Amino acid sequence: MNIEMDRSKVVVVTGASGGIGRATAIAFGRRGAKVALLARGEAGLEGAAKEVEAAGGTALQVSVDVAEYDQVERAAAWIEDELGPIDTWVNVAFTSVFAPFTEIDPDEFKRATEVSYLGYIWGTRAALDRMVPRNHGTIVQVGSALAYRGIPLQSAYCGAKHAIQGFHDSLRCELMHDKSKVRVTMVQMPAVNTPQFSWVLSRLSKHPQPVPPIYQPEVAAEGVLYAADHPRRREYWVGAPTMATIIANKFVAGLLDRYLARTGYRSQQIDMPDDPNRAANLWAPADREGGHDYGAHGVFDEKATSRSYQLWASQHRGLLALAGAATAAGVVVASRKN
Repeated sequence: MNIEMDRSKVVVVTGASGGIGRATAIAFGRRGAKVALLARGEAGLEGAAKEVEAAGGTALQVSVDVAEYDQVERAAAWIEDELGPIDTWVNVAFTSVFAPFTEIDPDEFKRATEVSYLGYIWGTRAALDRMVPRNHGTIVQVGSALAYRGIPLQSAYCGAKHAIQGFHDSLRCELMHDKSKVRVTMVQMPAVNTPQFSWVLSRLSKHPQPVPPIYQPEVAAEGVLYAADHPRRREYWVGAPTMATIIANKFVAGLLDRYLARTGYRSQQIDMPDDPNRAANLWAPADREGGHDYGAHGVFDEKATSRSYQLWASQHRGLLALAGAATAAGVVVASRKN
């Protein structure tokens, strides 16, 4: 990718104050892009803006609750006034509740769904209302292996990701029907070391964790940027666990039900009591108390890996196919000689 080309690119990232959203915003900033950072938390937004600009980009902080369509629409209008036409919109923002379904209050489930599902819908609508008339632009939906495979203790999150997947399929068909040059793609993520496990509302007795193996948010960001550059593919999978989960769910979903019933509770907690008084970001940004900036990384740096061979393979399918064909041809030639 020619970095100079990206200096005029306008990119919007929701959930940009932490985790995958923040790592993605910084990665676009490294290309010199103009990056609009959407989130609720002021401390996180300020920290993300400094990192984007230190990386070489231009940052615009936009405090917004993505669950509110009017706020998202006004944010999009302001971004185009300040930075210019939006080229790429990346939906990342979410919130959730770690608990068995029957321990989640109805208003909590509703709130998690409004942010994690409708936040994507409102962001996509605001982007399309501007991109479609120009017949140009890309929308990247950040998904999860849990868009295909629900797991215990995360019914709100899994439900939202499944809903986004269905919405993505419908929208993609409509854009293809209209022969639009606006592209929409989705990136399915593995377990990622983000701050969500320190700020998500939890009713677990122990500190929550992503199901290992765990990847650093920069790996996820690399997948998002590649998808933004190559949006013709309907979706990308990041990490071997994502690929294994999606494929296994297609063929042995019942077996996975029984396996997760036995292991799903234990694998999502570490042997450390959770703090019942810690900040939770369901109703308000977690950085509101004390102005703490959580950054892109969570507390699992020692367990997380910074590379994904599966992602590399996904990005180089043509090269691998050629290598496979060459190997097969070599085997045929060798067998004929013998």
